[in-house]
Amino acid sequence: MMIDYLISMFIDDELDLDDKVVFVETVHADKIFKNETLDLLRQEKVLRSQVVKQAPPVEIPVKRKLKSPRWRPIGIFAAGLVAALIILYVSLPSQQRLSIPHRFVIYQPEVNKVEITGSFADWQTFPMKRVGSSGYWAITLDLPEGEHRFSYILEGNRRLADPTILTREYDDFGGENSILEVKIQA
Repeated sequence: MMIDYLISMFIDDELDLDDKVVFVETVHADKIFKNETLDLLRQEKVLRSQVVKQAPPVEIPVKRKLKSPRWRPIGIFAAGLVAALIILYVSLPSQQRLSIPHRFVIYQPEVNKVEITGSFADWQTFPMKRVGSSGYWAITLDLPEGEHRFSYILEGNRRLADPTILTREYDDFGGENSILEVKIQA
């Protein structure tokens, strides 16, 4: 986790000279770290060369309805059980839910203000911080495990889905949200 953060800081040019020395020594000493860094740099090169305007279409298989009435009581029981589990999960105190820091980064050199909003914060907006003069904006937020919808807000009024996340959905306002799955490893 710390290695990913260090690579991200290097790519976004957020390291001071001492941190850069540690980074280069680590890359030189650790082949896996070097390969991961090179892979992320290649991905960054692709991201800077073109912005994804539209996600490729995804086919979602349609499930067939069960024709037998004997399955109805089982289905009703299962639906009730799922509803009870959801209510139990939602009613747990927030201190009991685990969360992990997640760093959001977007390349938008031509704007003066970037915010992020999402289901992880009840759609409140959070201002993102400009990363030097690199054109990147970043913020690190603690996210609970689960599926989260979010988008960036440019200049206070233009919504933008994350171009690095292809899983998206249309919202009720004609916009598009990215879908992020957060998993906490035990």
